[in-house]
Amino acid sequence: MIRFTPASAVEPKPGQVLLSEPFLEDAYFGRKAVLLCEHNSDSSFGFVLNNYIEVDLQDLLQEMPHWQAKISLGGPVKNSNLYYLHCHEHVPGSIQVKEGLFMGGDFDWLKKAVADGVISDRELRFFVGYAGWTSGQLADEIKSKSWFVADAPIETIMNTQTEDEDYWKELIRSMGPDYAHIANAPSDPSMN
Repeated sequence: MIRFTPASAVEPKPGQVLLSEPFLEDAYFGRKAVLLCEHNSDSSFGFVLNNYIEVDLQDLLQEMPHWQAKISLGGPVKNSNLYYLHCHEHVPGSIQVKEGLFMGGDFDWLKKAVADGVISDRELRFFVGYAGWTSGQLADEIKSKSWFVADAPIETIMNTQTEDEDYWKELIRSMGPDYAHIANAPSDPSMN
């Protein structure tokens, strides 16, 4: 079960998931879930978890061993760069996002691990670009109720099987029965 943290009650922290409010009209963030990877007084950044793109990893990285997995559009910033999350603490140079979840690291190690079958499809996710906020921007968006802040298990964060909006709906519903109406709200408030 996902634990919901009232936005006004606590400062978000890395490893938490930001869930957009249901009527946010934004191509990158409307009905999206964003894993917060870094949050400090200077800036914040994370990856949109449920905005998949139709591209094969081998089209982006020809030297990568075959990997059959969805790739997410992580956000509008540096969308010519590829980033990845994984569940292996022994990847040299990786950064811990939360206990058991890491970002980046030695790409040669990763390629060998994929080729050797050491990493399963539920332990590795790729993102093109990322979502970023300048100093105070994310705090302002949370105060204006553009985002809900939730804790989600690694299995949920690494899940690429659930489709775009359904992923967001499942996370909202997991916050408890008081939030079911939000998940069921139409994306256009005039349709309510």
